[in-house]
Amino acid sequence: MLRTIITPEQNRNRNFPVCNVHLHLSSLQAYGKFSRAPLKVHYVNNPWKSPTGNLPVLISEDTHVVKPDNILNFLRKRKYNADYDLTAKEGADTLAFIALLEEKLRPALLHTFWVDVENYCNLTRPWFAARIPFPLNLYLPGQMSRSALNHIVLTKGEPPIYSIKEVEGQLYRDAKECLNLLSYRLGTSEYFFGKMPTSLDAFVFGLLAPLYKAKLPSAHFQNHLTQLQNLCHFCDNILMQYFTQNSADGRQSSEQSATQVSGRSNL
Repeated sequence: MLRTIITPEQNRNRNFPVCNVHLHLSSLQAYGKFSRAPLKVHYVNNPWKSPTGNLPVLISEDTHVVKPDNILNFLRKRKYNADYDLTAKEGADTLAFIALLEEKLRPALLHTFWVDVENYCNLTRPWFAARIPFPLNLYLPGQMSRSALNHIVLTKGEPPIYSIKEVEGQLYRDAKECLNLLSYRLGTSEYFFGKMPTSLDAFVFGLLAPLYKAKLPSAHFQNHLTQLQNLCHFCDNILMQYFTQNSADGRQSSEQSATQVSGRSNL
């Protein structure tokens, strides 16, 4: 049995967090459900409680796999592959879109949750600090906030953009254009490629759902997302189909064998 150990990203009576401060973990959880991987999730509030000292970590027999990208590759090699039915072109499009999201969308989400003062002080820090033990809760949120700001400045603060206000302005302009592009690409379809979700759907969902569902005090970026109704419906549909107890259990048992047909991937 495969199992992952991740931070407590949700209340125990919910299947998906209203606010998820680790963006890639939402994508990882979604991919596990899409690929029908037999994952048993354990929530811990201290990274030192994991076998490696890192979160997330996947444990399979004597193998420990850290970092979301490595975990996804591990699942694919074990034939839990949500992309087995993609064409070569769709595989290339997936890689291109994921690179675009990493460059244009993720920095704005980091800023929204970790750098925006109103959101950080009133939502992210209290939410995160309440879920980790003393004394980690005194300094770890601040450390993560500084790390997010440093990432943004290092990747976006290049000439001719120097001041943080200029960086923030360009950051959100790029992110809104990225959301518009995603909305156009999705159109009226249920998923980005056909009738079954793939790794691109997992990646997009992992980034959008926390923004869509969080109760943000400063919601200017969130408001742009809510105007794109097809992306909101996309998130609602995945939440309903895969992150409610009854639907998740039913789909897991009935469709696991269909997904584990092939280890082939065009990614």
